[in-house]
Amino acid sequence: MSEKHLGEKSVSDIITSEILPYLPPGLRRSIALIPKAELDKVHEIRLRTFRPVVLMAGEDEIQPNPPYVFTDDDALMTLQLIACGSLYAFEDDLRQGYITIRGGHRVGLAGRVVLSNGRVETLKDISGFCIRIAHEILGAADRVMKYLIKPPRRLYHTLIVSPPRCGKTTLLRDIARQASCGIPSLDFPGVRVGIVDERSEIAACYKGIPQATCGVRTDVLDACPKADGMIMLIRSMSPDVVITDEIGREEDAIAIREVMCAGVSLIATAHGGSWEEVAKRPALRCLFDGNMFERAIILSQSHGPGTVEAIVDVATGREIASGPLGDGE
Repeated sequence: MSEKHLGEKSVSDIITSEILPYLPPGLRRSIALIPKAELDKVHEIRLRTFRPVVLMAGEDEIQPNPPYVFTDDDALMTLQLIACGSLYAFEDDLRQGYITIRGGHRVGLAGRVVLSNGRVETLKDISGFCIRIAHEILGAADRVMKYLIKPPRRLYHTLIVSPPRCGKTTLLRDIARQASCGIPSLDFPGVRVGIVDERSEIAACYKGIPQATCGVRTDVLDACPKADGMIMLIRSMSPDVVITDEIGREEDAIAIREVMCAGVSLIATAHGGSWEEVAKRPALRCLFDGNMFERAIILSQSHGPGTVEAIVDVATGREIASGPLGDGE
């Protein structure tokens, strides 16, 4: 069975076929009038009650012409369409603040928070939506894979360091795909990959099924806390590589050490402008004091999101590749 490739569609085609059906009819018609060339640049659609609809294209904002003001009736209909008429089925998602729809697109929600015993129970009176378009780039990791392979069948423990919106999840997803499927040109056979996808962003799962191309030997724990999920994968799926996104808490670091000590390769991302900045965080210090990571990939936007500025051998601090090696998104 072939895998579904989000990358085979243009962004405008994805918006037309997979996003617009979840929007009120008037808004669908308004967005459909935006030129295709502009829609192809969009990565988010922002809907806020009683405010104009905005489509984000990098740092630029695109608005329908004429502007479309999102009403409270629009908000109610959008929520009903996203939840397929049954909010009860999405209680856990509401607690997390987002719902993943078919195609792997994530809809962030804003509204009134309901607390129970000091913890978030659910969201009500939804007044804001942030629709993030799931759009992958097959081959985003082409330039880095040869630096991550530890012959014959291993990958180096690797941390991808990046400021927000620099393409780290896109890169991470393609590393998973290539590690899973194998890379004949590098004489690297496919290995078992386990993804802990706490925010449903790497694999873009819908009802547990990855919508993104993550590889034929890949297993995904969707919407699972990273620290718990890493240990669960080790115990249940025997992966050769564990992949997760946005580490930063002490429990993440403890779980990572367990993964590495079990002889499993670990590839993760962390927010930061530099390796040194991330290494100073108290919660992650045990990983850096023990030299647990072997490779660091530093991303930026100097040549567009996904630009690889450098790949560092952590043990020596030497840059084994310096960039920009290329752009991603």
